[in-house]
Amino acid sequence: MVFAPVFSSAAIAPRLKAGFAIALTVLLAPAVATVPGSRATLDMTAVLGELGVGLVFGLSLSLMNEALTFAGALLGMQFSFSLVNLMDPNSKVETPVLGQMLSWLGVLVLIGAGLDRTLLAGLVRSFCAVPVGRALIQAKTGSALVMMGSGIFMAGLQLAAPVIAAALVVEVTIALVARLSPQLPAMVVSVPLKTLVSYSVLIASLALWPVWIERHFTVLLDAAGKLMVAP
Repeated sequence: MVFAPVFSSAAIAPRLKAGFAIALTVLLAPAVATVPGSRATLDMTAVLGELGVGLVFGLSLSLMNEALTFAGALLGMQFSFSLVNLMDPNSKVETPVLGQMLSWLGVLVLIGAGLDRTLLAGLVRSFCAVPVGRALIQAKTGSALVMMGSGIFMAGLQLAAPVIAAALVVEVTIALVARLSPQLPAMVVSVPLKTLVSYSVLIASLALWPVWIERHFTVLLDAAGKLMVAP
């Protein structure tokens, strides 16, 4: 509820989050207590272990939203929107306007594809993989999260690559034409033409983004499950 995408959104009232967490607890507590190897006692070890499991799940899945935001920042440079920022209500920092749009697109895809229910199912399965009170966050988990975080830049670049390539082709073409015809106002022509072509390529490539978001979310969910071990 604190770290995972969708559920951690500031748009959801804290009372709703608390009520949903209590409802999940009431429903899962009887079944979780019967899992072999579970130690369902309220002590600091169990609390810290469950917090660690939630942190690993949440941080792993939030990498997708960061990749979309980074892709929006790259796209904003191509659209000459590098100075157009909005206040993100979730992170409380200024983010590119295209990054905001792509983040909302990611949330819509997650809800539309039912991946929010997949996340809850993964949470339920985690109690079987790592019984309550037996969670152990190893040192290699931190390094694995850092390696996963480094993938943000590659994923964002992959998403923005078609638009960047189209904008580069437009700039090179205008530069060559301006070289042949010095009277052409290259600076005046390049910005609107590059923006128009970039928008066209972005709209065309958005048809492939939902598939990428679903696959990337599933991969991150599986990776988060592999990071949790029980002694």
